[in-house]
Formats: sequence, C-alpha cells, structure tokens
Amino acid sequence: MDKDSDSTVTSLDENTENFCSNQTRDILAEGILNLFKPVVEKLDERIQATRQAQQELKTQLDSLSAQLRDIEKAQHNIPEFSDKVKELINVKHKVTVIANILISSQERLAGLHKLIEKEQRRRQALLDSAISTNIS
Repeated sequence: MDKDSDSTVTSLDENTENFCSNQTRDILAEGILNLFKPVVEKLDERIQATRQAQQELKTQLDSLSAQLRDIEKAQHNIPEFSDKVKELINVKHKVTVIANILISSQERLAGLHKLIEKEQRRRQALLDSAISTNIS
C-alpha cells in the first residue's frame, strides 16, 4: 500500500454529497468566519479610510500644484527690479547732493544778508553822522 492511500484525509470530491448536511463542518466554518469577520471588517474600514485620505491628499496636491504653476507664471511676468532699485539709489544720492548744495547756498545767502544789513547800518550811521555834522 502507498502512503497516500493510507491517509485519513478525505478529498473534497469524496465528501461533496454530505458537505451541505454536515453540521460540524457548518459550525466550524461559521466559527472561523465569526473569528475573522471583525478583523476583516476593521481591515476593510481602514483600507477605505486610507483610500479616502489618499483621494483627499491627491486633491490637495493637485490644488497645490495648480497654485505653484500660477506662482511660477507670475514670477516670469515680474519685471526686473534690480535696475530700478539702482536708479532709485542714484536718484536718492543726487537728491541728497542737491539738498546739501541748497543748504550751503541758503547759509551763504543768510551770511550775505547779514553783511548787507551790516553795511546798510554802517552807511546809515555814516549818513546820519554826515547829516548831523552838516546841520551843526
């Protein structure tokens, strides 16, 4: 006899006729199903939640990608400011130089005005003294 023929395991083909009527097998199958059912349901829920989260993430990534493309397009349209900044710095320097020249000119004019007033007072004093000597 072969070892295979000594086996006590029955094949599915041999017991198909009493498969539906075997209560022990049904109870065992139901027990195994009830044992794995909560785990499978929990796993299924987590898979669905993961798929939902991945879909939301994909939507957010698409939105972010669109915003980045808009920013990139906007950056290409920005004029170069470095030349304009240099021009503004040069203009500021020129304005500062002109302001300093105007302050110096104003100080000189104030000095000239004082000298003119001084000269006018001296002449008035000479004129007054000449008049008073002629009158006396």
